Amino acid sequence: MMKHAWDSYRQYGWGHNELKPIAKKGHSTNIFGNSQMGATIVDALDSLYIMGLHDEFKDGQEWIEQNLDFSVNAEVSVFEVNIRFIGGLLAAYYLSGQEVFKVKAVQLAEKLLPAFNTPTGIPWAMVNLKSGVGRNWGWASAGSSILAEFGTLHMEFVHLTYLTGNPAYYQKVMHIRKLLAKMDRPNGLYPNYLNPRTGRWGQHHTSVGGLGDSFYEYLLKAWLMSDKTDAEARKTYDDAIEAIERHLIRKSNGGLTFIGEWKNGHLERKMGHLTCFAGGMFALGADGSPGDKAGHYLQLGAEIAHTCHESYDRTVLKLGPEAFKFDSGLEAVAVRQNEKYYILRPEVIETYWYMWRFTHDPKYRQWGWEAAQAIDKYCRVSGGFSGVKDVYSSNPTYDDVQQSFFLAETLKYLYLLFSSDELLPLESWVFNTEAHPLPVLHLGNVTLPGSQDHR
Repeated sequence: MMKHAWDSYRQYGWGHNELKPIAKKGHSTNIFGNSQMGATIVDALDSLYIMGLHDEFKDGQEWIEQNLDFSVNAEVSVFEVNIRFIGGLLAAYYLSGQEVFKVKAVQLAEKLLPAFNTPTGIPWAMVNLKSGVGRNWGWASAGSSILAEFGTLHMEFVHLTYLTGNPAYYQKVMHIRKLLAKMDRPNGLYPNYLNPRTGRWGQHHTSVGGLGDSFYEYLLKAWLMSDKTDAEARKTYDDAIEAIERHLIRKSNGGLTFIGEWKNGHLERKMGHLTCFAGGMFALGADGSPGDKAGHYLQLGAEIAHTCHESYDRTVLKLGPEAFKFDSGLEAVAVRQNEKYYILRPEVIETYWYMWRFTHDPKYRQWGWEAAQAIDKYCRVSGGFSGVKDVYSSNPTYDDVQQSFFLAETLKYLYLLFSSDELLPLESWVFNTEAHPLPVLHLGNVTLPGSQDHR
């Protein structure tokens, strides 16, 4: 599958951000500022390397050496460029040892720093790589920045400081953490919107799905990446998860555990595909939980995995919808037409992989294999892989996009699910939210610049 996705991109979309596998041409979205930055190449590199596709990896490396240029007049998403490009380049560097990837990651990171020039230090959502001018998405609550965007920089930025010795990266993300720690949280929950001018919350929406998701993930992973020395990150994670359990996690009438969304004082009984990553997060965070709750969180991870598998199993294509409801009678199914699509997303498979690593229950490989077969049957086209618009229809229409995250995440997690635990052991590697593995930093008594003691 990886070879078909990569070869198709190589043939029809090379250098473009993504591929239109049916039209057989390049594709780009506004998150990359409509510039040709080879997002699929950068996102796929570590997957190619891990899978032993070294000729393909070398092709990608050559393109990056010769063509990856960040001095373009393009307005890009700080979050997306961080997780896909900086994360992808850092992982490729750590896996292969090729210096070019580190050099490019640092060049790009320098272009993102102007996004932090706001009254509060909470970065803008978008920055122009050439001018350094930042702004926020027009649709976000009252000019707000988004929790999952400014809260998903920590892993990459700590690694940048570690690799360069430049404390700026570390200081920027620690400043965000300190500011959030001082703020009042309604019901202990973090709203999805924060205004970077005033430092006040926007609408009181809270989600473990889109807009919130990876903020919580990065609290846990900051602790893991620090070799479990960053106690502040762990405590912040534990407190957030406790509030999420109290206010957002419920059991449906049919016995399915789900995570709803908090909207202005009430719980919406709907769960997004993106939220399905949380099963893996709960399992990953089980060891080190306060009190004797490790077993509880592993069980919670298993219940979320089961619910998300049901969302796949209750469709015609055996692929999960974008969002699914838990209302009277209808459970784990999408109701609205615009929520019935599957765009090659990884989160459910990601959770199967973590659950497999922690339990070795064979059902997770079984479920992963079901998903792999369904993707190969319904999403594979002659020019690559495409998302589908309705998972409840037996002859679905294609959306004609091969997402870069399909190669970075979906296929990587599937490959790892059927590989040995010795391939990227979780004691040594922490995966960023785009599935790019970064090593645990065994700093010993060396501290990062900007923390209490200098080196």
